Amino acid sequence: MTWIKIVRPEEADPSLLDLLQKTRAMYPPEYEVPVASIGEGESIVLSHTLIPEAMHHAFALLAVLMRPELPLERRHHEMLATVVSSANRCFF
Repeated sequence: MTWIKIVRPEEADPSLLDLLQKTRAMYPPEYEVPVASIGEGESIVLSHTLIPEAMHHAFALLAVLMRPELPLERRHHEMLATVVSSANRCFF
């Protein structure tokens, strides 16, 4: 659950919805399957919706780093995220 104001997709203007769709489209296909979240409709992506252009560019960088032709698979990304979160004592 985010502790900052977010713009939910149902409240978003067309330009924000377009950026959300473009951002999601850049990710590998295995990321289309949703995973369990802490809160309904909450996500780390939505925590960036107050500055849509920054959100798009930041997550575009991550999408490039997760391209299927690179050697790491989703399971590797998840493992690295878990280890880093644990080391930082972050439950998210």
